[in-house]
Amino acid sequence: MELTDAEVEALGSRGYFVRDGFLGEAQARAVRAAALARVEAGTLRPAGIRRGADHSLDTSVRGDHIEWVLPGAAPELEALWHRFQALGEAVSSGAYLGLGRFDVQLACYPGGGAHYARHRDAFPGQSNRRLTAIWYANAGWKPEDGGLLRLFPEDAGAPVEVAPVLDRLVVFLSERLEHEVLPAHASRLALTAWFYGRGT
Repeated sequence: MELTDAEVEALGSRGYFVRDGFLGEAQARAVRAAALARVEAGTLRPAGIRRGADHSLDTSVRGDHIEWVLPGAAPELEALWHRFQALGEAVSSGAYLGLGRFDVQLACYPGGGAHYARHRDAFPGQSNRRLTAIWYANAGWKPEDGGLLRLFPEDAGAPVEVAPVLDRLVVFLSERLEHEVLPAHASRLALTAWFYGRGT
């Protein structure tokens, strides 16, 4: 895959871009079904905040349930993993970010107002995530379902809100953009890839 000139420009100037139709309708619905199967199987666990000895659960900050996705997962999820891999290579080539390894996580906000407070994905003083890519798996999403992603551009302009509709991809610079997930009033599914720099 390749980035468009507009996507490269947006990533450099605004720190993010949005692409609809990342997988295509048929594959997107297949990935959604595989993700739902994982949720229904009860394999996801409440997400924590912070790392190491400081790790804790606090639903007032973060209310999603998560599971890491590895190659060898359900074929549909593995196909998305490989698409994320191709995305990392395209960003490295098109935007000169020098990305290396990446992690993929499935997250489900169960509704009921579950949210994630404003934060950055990069951890100060540690081998940092450089790029965040979020793919949404919510068919039939409606405004009343909530769960918007709110991005805070560095230029202190108005926040940007992104609806988590099926097959939408949001890509942003992990160290530059703060963001939050607004309260979700229906189940909200997403798969996120975090890319690190080469050698980290």
